[in-house]
Order: sequence, then C-alpha cells, then structure tokens
Amino acid sequence: MKSNDVRTDASGRKGPGGARRPALMLAVATTGFTVNFWAWALLSPLGPQFKRTLSLSASQQALLVAVPVIIGSLGRIPVGALTDRLGGRVTFPLISAAAVPPVLFVGLAGQRSLAALLAGGLCLGVAGTIFAVGVPFVASWFPPERRGLAVGVFGIGMGGTAISALTTVGLTQAGGPAAPFLLTAGVLTCYAVVACLVLRHPPGRTARTPVRARPSSVPSGPSGSSGMAAALRLPITWQASVLYAVAFGGYVAFSVYLPVYLQTAYGLEQADAARRMAGFVLVAVLARPLGGWLSDRSGPLPILVTVFAVLAACATTQAFTPPLALTGTVAFLTMAAAFGTGSGATFALVTLVAPTDLVGSITGLVGAAGGLGGFVPPLVMGLDYGRLGSYGLSLALLAVASLVTLLLTVTTVRSTVRRHSSPAGCQAR
Repeated sequence: MKSNDVRTDASGRKGPGGARRPALMLAVATTGFTVNFWAWALLSPLGPQFKRTLSLSASQQALLVAVPVIIGSLGRIPVGALTDRLGGRVTFPLISAAAVPPVLFVGLAGQRSLAALLAGGLCLGVAGTIFAVGVPFVASWFPPERRGLAVGVFGIGMGGTAISALTTVGLTQAGGPAAPFLLTAGVLTCYAVVACLVLRHPPGRTARTPVRARPSSVPSGPSGSSGMAAALRLPITWQASVLYAVAFGGYVAFSVYLPVYLQTAYGLEQADAARRMAGFVLVAVLARPLGGWLSDRSGPLPILVTVFAVLAACATTQAFTPPLALTGTVAFLTMAAAFGTGSGATFALVTLVAPTDLVGSITGLVGAAGGLGGFVPPLVMGLDYGRLGSYGLSLALLAVASLVTLLLTVTTVRSTVRRHSSPAGCQAR
C-alpha cells in the first residue's frame, strides 16, 4: 500500500509538490548531468593540441583522452550504491562540488606534462559518476509507464560533451589555456549550490528495504555493500551491462576520440573535427529520449534489436573508410542515433525489470560497464592506427561486438523480460 502512495505522489498527481514537482526535479537533474559531463569531456577537444605541445604518440594521445573514463566508470559503482542510501538530493551537489578541484588543477597547473594531465584526467572522472545519481533519482519521481521517457530525457545531459566540443578550443584560443576550466569550475559550483536549494527527495522516500523476491542467502538492508551484492546476483544487471557497454560505450568512445579520428583518417582541421564531433553528440543526445519514449510504447526489446543491427551495418561500412562527404557522414550520424536510442532503451529496460530499491546499485554497475566500454575503444583505435595505419580493424571489431550483443538480446535478455512479465514474476516483485 505504501509503494502505491509513493507512486501516486511521485507522479505529481496527488503529491504535496503538485504536478510540477517531478518536471522540476527532472530539469534540475538533467542540468546537473549536462554540467558534469561538460567537465568530464574537457580534455578530448584539446587532445590534438596536447599532442603537438607535449610531443605525444598516437597511443599516448588516445590514453590521455580516455583516462577520465576510468574513474567516471568505476566510480559509478560506489556512487550508485551511495545514491540508494542517501538519495539524489544529497549526492547531486556532492558529486558536482567534488568535480571542481580537479577541473581547477588541470586548468591552472596540470597542462605542463603528460603525467600531470593523466593525474588530472583521472580525477576529472568523478564528474562522470553523476549518471549513477541521476537515473535512480529521476526514476523515483515517475510511475513505471513514464520512466522510460523520463530517464531518456535525463540522458540529454550527455550533451555536456557537445558543449565541451564547441567551446573548449575557442575559449582556449581567446582566453588562454585555463579559460575553459575556470568557466566550467564556476558553473559546477553554481550548480552545486542550486541543487542544494532546489532538489528534494521523492515523496514517501524511505531507507532502502529488502527486496521480497531476493533469496534469503542474499544480504539485505540499507548498507551499500549488501545492496551491491543483491544487484550482482540479478541477471538483468549483467545483461544490461553488456548492452550498455556497446551502446553507451560506443557513444563515449567516439565522443572523446572522434576529433582525433577525423583529423588522422580524413585530414580535417582541429576546429572542423570538433564541430563534427559536436554534431555526432547532438544526434546521440536527441536520440536518447526517443529510445526511452519508444520503449515505453513498444517495449525495449524491439528497439534494442534494431539498434544493434543498425550499428553492425554502419560499423562495417565505416571499416572501409568511405568518403566523408556523404557515406562516412551518414554512417557516423546513423551510428550516433543508434548509440543514443540504445542507451535510452537499455535504461528503460533496467527501470522496467529491476527492483525499485536496487535501481541505484544496478545503475552504478551498468553505468560502469558503459563507461569502461568507452575507455577501451580509443586505446584499441590508437594502437590499430599506430600498427596498421588504418582504423579498419577497430571498426570491424565494433561490428562484431554489435552482432554478438544482438544475439544476446534476442535470446537471454528476451527470456529475462518474459520471466518478469509472467504472473509469477510480477507476484515475486
């Protein structure tokens, strides 16, 4: 009975915050996601510049733009569990404030050597953990039939990487190497203050309680470690991790490495490559809520099947490095749309199947898989080009990974969704 009361309140129909409260929470959360992803992606547009000034190899440049992904990925695991325990009202401003010192360090002192940039980049990764805060927070404000769209809209915050792509190089040229970092640190600070003042826990929120369907051997209770153990035992955690590693991991990989790829493979200028990267990001960002919306209406499975089939076809095409003027551009923009749609559909699947009190922990694990999926490809692409002088093998591997994920979706994931939809599965939840 209590959960029904919370659902009614959270939907905005009868809750004390009125119908506008969920929309306000979604807007503030999406803004926080955007700002933190802006900070997370600051090094990528400057990768070619650092390569020149620090005489970096292709592999070192790839490592530099990929390192923020490490902490941003692995850090989502404890941050997701922390969000289950404390709620997004606390963790949103906390993570945003924690991202300010590394941004200032890189801007003011970290650009003098590769070692300093790598250290600063690792610490910048804290901003990338914000995703594990937002998904459970947003999902808790909306009823199940609207969560796919709500989480998809929250995913628009991925556009923070586009802000970085469009502004970082220009701000550096106009105001010096510290300018984009000082601006971002200021915005992060302002957001942390606003989040403290505006964000609220969803009505009826209580400490995390044991899931009724959880086996007695699985630890339960409000602690982060027991919640993580329970999440690790759920099949949906591992299945969604694979889906997200390909869908969101592919987006992250190209959003940080695409400028390097376009300059190396097609000889574009830095500013032109950055603008094209921003276009790639914009398409992916707009497609993410579309993936959630479509999943609310037709279910996430058909959407995911289509996404991975499209990714396999586009990656195969791009493996031959076709002319950029038409074929290459269409292939990359279509991949961007598929990455965004697949990311939205994956978390529509999570919020549909996962126990409500474990969404944060599962999001942390799945988000970590997605981030790590974005860390590996730039390293492989840098090594591929350094050894073979081409990116063909890397894109062929993406096509193979997409086909394998497609097979997983139509077999194992489909079985999980069917079990959840059966009367016995609904009763267990």
